[in-house]
Amino acid sequence: EPPGPGGAIDLGAQSGRWAAFQERHRLSCEEAARLLLDAYEYRGLVKHTGGCHCGAVRFEVWASADLHVFNCNCSICTKKQNRHFIVPASRFKLLKGADNLTTYTFNTHRAQHTFCKTCGVQSFYTPRSNPDGYGIAPHCLDDGTVQTIITEDINGKEWEKAVREHKTIRDMSKP
Repeated sequence: EPPGPGGAIDLGAQSGRWAAFQERHRLSCEEAARLLLDAYEYRGLVKHTGGCHCGAVRFEVWASADLHVFNCNCSICTKKQNRHFIVPASRFKLLKGADNLTTYTFNTHRAQHTFCKTCGVQSFYTPRSNPDGYGIAPHCLDDGTVQTIITEDINGKEWEKAVREHKTIRDMSKP
């Protein structure tokens, strides 16, 4: 049903619980709704937060507490020691620092290597394999939400072949 007058939703018998929940957690109505929607939509996932070294860039990402990280040996990943896990764009939110990001591209220009203009850290980027998602650097996540990391080597020196033969990489950015 659409909201009533003034945007209010009639919660019926749940209105008391809703008010108590908001008060107990010191949340606005919008914050409480977001918390509950996130818990439902991202069931089984945890909210990780992270960012660059200087703190100018901050983000949140919903992913498993057990991360599947790729260790690529292509030219740029080797130079940057880029290890990353892939998430759909819908599970990533840039909290601050959009104006402090700059982008480097090369070759096909599909991968968008974003990094902080101040400290130079790439905490996330748009991978060529998944241009509809994000590659997140697990070492740029804040402590406390990662349980395990499983690392899989991927032969980025033969990128087309590796991605064609990999059974799941292209689907990792799908919600």
